[in-house]
Amino acid sequence: MPKYYLFKVCGYYLYFTSHCIVEAMHVHASDRKLTESGSAKFFVKSNGDTTVENRGILTDRELQKIRAFIKENYKEMYIKWSTLSNSGFYGD
Repeated sequence: MPKYYLFKVCGYYLYFTSHCIVEAMHVHASDRKLTESGSAKFFVKSNGDTTVENRGILTDRELQKIRAFIKENYKEMYIKWSTLSNSGFYGD
């Protein structure tokens, strides 16, 4: 399960799975097991904006903070994503 970073953001790891690299770039957020079930899922657009596919157990405040973090770091995150996926940003 590749993590975008080794640290947590708002108490959540940001990661993707090897099963989901066929989709557009996205970020899962989970504080426990790094599985898709129960995690939040954010699709990332080419300008760093996100669309929330699944909020999981995140509060509105946590969603807002993670979305802001992704917006600030999406280019760096995309580099990691693109090492395993040929899929681009959401909506491209």
